[in-house]
Amino acid sequence: MNYKFYGNDNCDVSPINNIYNKINDPKHLYDILSNIYSADTCAPRLRHLWTKDNKTLGQCSITAFLVQDIFGGDVYGIRLEDGNYHCYNVIGNKQFDLTSEQFDYKLNYEDSELQLRENHFKKEEKYKRYLLLKNMLDKYIGL
Repeated sequence: MNYKFYGNDNCDVSPINNIYNKINDPKHLYDILSNIYSADTCAPRLRHLWTKDNKTLGQCSITAFLVQDIFGGDVYGIRLEDGNYHCYNVIGNKQFDLTSEQFDYKLNYEDSELQLRENHFKKEEKYKRYLLLKNMLDKYIGL
């Protein structure tokens, strides 16, 4: 498969969580998430724009924290013009963004800030979307 997400050539990491040992690497996770993303997992402010053709729209923070659960590392955020953060993952010297395809422009990953789930999940709707995505993933891989 021809992957187009940022850092797809630099994401050869393995799960640190044995529960998810059925997931080979972030590319494999991307393939799975591509089958389960939905408008329900999209950020509410973007839900009216979500389509199967732009399936990563509004999925960044919940995806990045799910990646962190499975592969470890840190979640970083790029501040967007609207004041929100776009989240992506850094594991050691590997930097990748499974949801970068939602943008029709190139993001600047150099100017970013560490993101904590405690801050993001203060928003109940975001935490519920994260749990929904996690439960969908678990079901998909037979957990």
